[in-house]
Order: sequence, then C-alpha cells, then structure tokens
Amino acid sequence: MEQTTQSQKLEIPKNMKAWVLDGPQELLLTEKPVPKPGPAEVLVRVDAVAICGTDLEIISEGPPAMIEGGAPFHKNFTPGHEYMGTVVKLGEGVDEFAVGDRVTVEVHAGCGRCERCREGMYTSCLNYGLNYGEHNKGHRANGFTTDGAFAEYAVNHINTLIHVPDFMSDEEATLVVTAGTAMYALDAMGAGLIAGKRLVVTGPGPIGLMAVALGKALGAELVVLTGTRDSRLELGRRLGADELVNVRKDDPVEAVKRITGGKGVHYVIECSGAPNAFNEAAKMVNRGGRICLAAFPSESVPVDVAHIVRNNIYVYGIRGEGRSATHRAMALMAQRKFDATIIHTHTFPFEELTTALKYARERIEDAIKVVLKAGNNQKGARSG
Repeated sequence: MEQTTQSQKLEIPKNMKAWVLDGPQELLLTEKPVPKPGPAEVLVRVDAVAICGTDLEIISEGPPAMIEGGAPFHKNFTPGHEYMGTVVKLGEGVDEFAVGDRVTVEVHAGCGRCERCREGMYTSCLNYGLNYGEHNKGHRANGFTTDGAFAEYAVNHINTLIHVPDFMSDEEATLVVTAGTAMYALDAMGAGLIAGKRLVVTGPGPIGLMAVALGKALGAELVVLTGTRDSRLELGRRLGADELVNVRKDDPVEAVKRITGGKGVHYVIECSGAPNAFNEAAKMVNRGGRICLAAFPSESVPVDVAHIVRNNIYVYGIRGEGRSATHRAMALMAQRKFDATIIHTHTFPFEELTTALKYARERIEDAIKVVLKAGNNQKGARSG
C-alpha cells in the first residue's frame, strides 16, 4: 500500500513528452504513452540526461542503434542513454529499490540468457537488438535497442540502476556512465592494480578525462594525457594528469619516452579515435604493456602487427561500461576521489534538445558534457 500511495503522490500521467527520431538528423517532440515496468523493472522519471557522442552518431547515421532488426529511423524511437532520475513505480517482485529513490543508470541490461551476459559481459550480448516479434530474446539497451531518455519517463531493469547519494547533483549523476566506461577500460586491461604503474591517456574527451581521474584515483604513479587542445589538457591536469602533451606541438611517442626516461608506460587508454593513435600507443607501452581502445577512427587503418607480436603487447577493445564498472565509478565519485563535474559545461531545458545537440556537436563554447534538465528554464555555460 505504501508504494501505491507514493506512486499516486508522484502523479504518473498516461502520456509523456518524448523526442523521437524521424529521419537522419530529424528529431520531433511528441507525446507517447508512459511505459509500464515489467517484472524486475522500475519506471524512472528522467530528471537529467547528458548528451554522448554516440547519441550524435545515432541521430545522424543510425548505428549502433538497432530497432526491430534495422536502422532506428521512422520507428518512433527515442534516443538518449546517459541519464538519472527518480523511481516512481515498481514492477512485479522489485524490492531492491523504493519509490522516491534517486538513481542513475547504465545503458546495457543485455538479454541475461546468452553466454556473454552470463559472464557479466552484457555490453557484448550475443542477442543484441533481439527484442521484437518472433526474435524477442529480451535484449535491452536503452537509447540503442529500446527507448531511451530523451523523454520524461523510461523503464529500466533493476540491474542497470545505481543509487545516487543525496549530496550529489543530478548533473553529476549523469556522468556515471562516462566514468564507468573509463573504469571498464582499466578493468579490461587488468589494471585494477594500477597503483605504482604508468598510464597514458590519448584524447581529452569526456571518457579520456574520466580515465585520467580514475587512473590517478586508483594510485597510478604517472598519468600522461595527450591531445590537441590546451584548454582540454588543462582540465586533465585538474583531474590528476601529471604530464600534458599537445600533439600539435610535440611528437607524442617521443614525449612519452622523454617523460619516462625511455622506460615507456604499462598502460595506454586510447580515447582519441585518431588514425595514427593505435600505432603510437604501441610505441608508448613497454614490452608486455597493455592497450585499451575506447575509440576508433572512422575508416580502416594499417597496424604494425609485427611490433605488437614481437613485444608481447596486449590489445583490448571495450564497448560501453560493462562488468558493473559504473558501480565502482560511482563509489569513487561518491567518496569524492575526483571531481567529475569539471567536464559538465552546459545545461539546457528538456525542450531545447536540438540546441543542446548543436552545442555538443559543434563544441560551441568548448562544450564537453551537455546536460538536459527537466524543469530547467535557464541555459548557459557552467564552470567546472
């Protein structure tokens, strides 16, 4: 009875405002029925949602979103996946959360039945996109294969939810997926014991900046950040980078050799997507070193495989924020091991999504993380 009373107090409407993807680069603000949570699910009122570079790709190109086995266009699909909000209704059997809880989310629930999901690799679900008609194996990845959070409400499986501490702002809570992706990169390389080791992060975008913060928070002896913009590199310094390398002014491989006295580093997290970044990373790590690719170039590039093999270099690629990395990222954020809010630069009201996307896409006013806030009637820059 308590849950029903609380739900009624929150006045869940029958319909909600939602942005839907029509054609490429065409978003329409419309109304959709408020979704209903099933077993092991909750209904979340979306309070804030951050814009990710992948959102821009989906809106423009379609992939990696997949709706009903194909491109997401003209299917009443709502993008958006880096969000937080308030639990307003519980599905059958849910006692892990309560109505009124503030939660942030990770994207992928997976299918829960395939080999990869059972291994905890739900971001690599073998049934990706299979959640329709006769092909329904239960896969869920909000904003990719199921409706996302450019809407007033969203349904989430309880496995994707993380409690938000009272002292944390809505905007900061949206950054957990970004930090979780960087954490997953460290996890994939087996860099949980990074204390005393040397790390290079290439590319000071949101994931790269969070990789710097996490690497330093976990005890890395040396963190080197490379990039093309001094303003972004300076943000990296505020998040813990010991050395900065502007690749327009200095050869990054030579700079890393100089900084390390010729020893190289143990780990590289590649977040730039630059065509030459992988081969450069291979020259930065020492023999037996490890590289994780969290970004990729738009076209195929040649790779010096001989150098990789001869030097016993390990290479990993990650998708999203798997193996519950978001929970570990949240733990560090909640303990104030680093200030994630440094990368939050702009906030817009929900109705101004198209303007917010323009800021994110064109990096207007050096935008990094742009957030949509429910009920926010003011926009503008926010200093970190």
